Amino acid sequence: MINAAPIDRDTVERIVRDIVLRSPAPAAAPERELVVSISARHVHLTDEQVETLFGPGRTLTPMKELYQDGFYAAEETVMLVGPRKRMLPTVRILGPTRPHGQVELAFTDAISLGIDAPVRASGKIEGTPGCVLVGPAGVVELEQGVIRAERHVHMNFADAERFGVANGDRMNLRIESSCSVVLEDLLVRADATSKLEVHLDTDEGNAADLEHATKCELLKQ
Repeated sequence: MINAAPIDRDTVERIVRDIVLRSPAPAAAPERELVVSISARHVHLTDEQVETLFGPGRTLTPMKELYQDGFYAAEETVMLVGPRKRMLPTVRILGPTRPHGQVELAFTDAISLGIDAPVRASGKIEGTPGCVLVGPAGVVELEQGVIRAERHVHMNFADAERFGVANGDRMNLRIESSCSVVLEDLLVRADATSKLEVHLDTDEGNAADLEHATKCELLKQ
């Protein structure tokens, strides 16, 4: 039987230190890829408005999950009627339901309806114009809530720290394409769970030829 000589503490610490120094450093968490999405015209409804438009007891039917977790495009659509009976026949509803109704349009949509829709952050509807919503079971008259949603970027708090911004700040977006543009003053909407995503309306996306963009970059102001 062979008796091993005891190893002193200094030797143990040197061996451990050598092993740690030879070990590869842990990989850094990958940066989340920026997604730039066109947010086409759509409607948000309350539970009561859904029942008025589609019948008692009806709820929204999810059709397609959106990029942000928990949000979806519903199968249901409504007709939007503006002044002088101008209309958009099939406008998609997005879920889940909200505490108040809201209609988000691009500038050209608002022109076609004859509505002078102001640029607002989602939910800031005080003093905005309204419209009439027509569904298969009834009609809802919105006294206010028609807006042109201002361009914005969703991100979580880790993304915000990486960019050096906070909720409510403003950023710029550079889009490289056949019609390269820099869109200024994107509203930063930072919270604990959002994925990194810019929302533009159809006019902005088309003007920048977003479909054929080769690079999109967020820039701190």
